[in-house]
Amino acid sequence: MSCIPNLTQMLRSRGYRMTPQRVAILQALHDGGHLSPAQIFERVHQTGMTETTVYRTLEFLAGNGVLLVANRGNGHLAYELSGDFHHHIICSSCGTQVEVDPALLAAAISKIEDKTGYRLNASHLTFSGLCPKCTPKP
Repeated sequence: MSCIPNLTQMLRSRGYRMTPQRVAILQALHDGGHLSPAQIFERVHQTGMTETTVYRTLEFLAGNGVLLVANRGNGHLAYELSGDFHHHIICSSCGTQVEVDPALLAAAISKIEDKTGYRLNASHLTFSGLCPKCTPKP
């Protein structure tokens, strides 16, 4: 089942229109998961959308909580539809990634909040490191 109607309703309730560009980008992300702006553009360019429009629309959707943004390292971003809390580990050598169960980090996040007094926005964290294949063998 698609979450696009819920995200569309959320934007409309805030007074925003659902433009064809917004719908196309949401559909591309629904069909593909974690995508870079270039990958999104590749999927929507046949609609006549320019690369600039893709970037502006991604910024708008992320700013309104519709999309989550992850830094893949080296300044590369990946976008996905917002939803449940989840986290990633991305290999800084080969770029492979795995999702991390948020329950594994819940206690650490709580402890950080208790120690600092901050309330963290920890719905989507990205860690980097070396995957087992890229880790040097002793």
